[in-house]
Amino acid sequence: MKEEKVLIIEDNELNRKLITSLLHLKNYQVLEAEDAESGIEMARKYVPDLILMDIQLPGMDGLTATRVLKNDIDLKNIPIVAVTSYAMSGDEDKAIAAGCVGYITKPIETREFIKSISEYIY
Repeated sequence: MKEEKVLIIEDNELNRKLITSLLHLKNYQVLEAEDAESGIEMARKYVPDLILMDIQLPGMDGLTATRVLKNDIDLKNIPIVAVTSYAMSGDEDKAIAAGCVGYITKPIETREFIKSISEYIY
């Protein structure tokens, strides 16, 4: 069985560590980036099976990064899930409009997280 690669694009180190730990428990291969630009580079280099995208990132924000990835012919089919603490009314709609297939709010519900993201890995 293939080990799925998940790219986490998240600037908060504690959030990255938590998500990484949860993913490792289920044997996902984890790639990490702390900003959108390096995340886009990693996506181009490693072509992950899923991207978990923080919305509030330093420099380029996660919605812009999602649009960049969705406009790349080689990456457009990678599912991107927004993972954000920025949960205002209408934000989920903005994430979906940018190209995200799902939306998870922080703090992450650790007991449901893997189940939530596994439905997005095709």
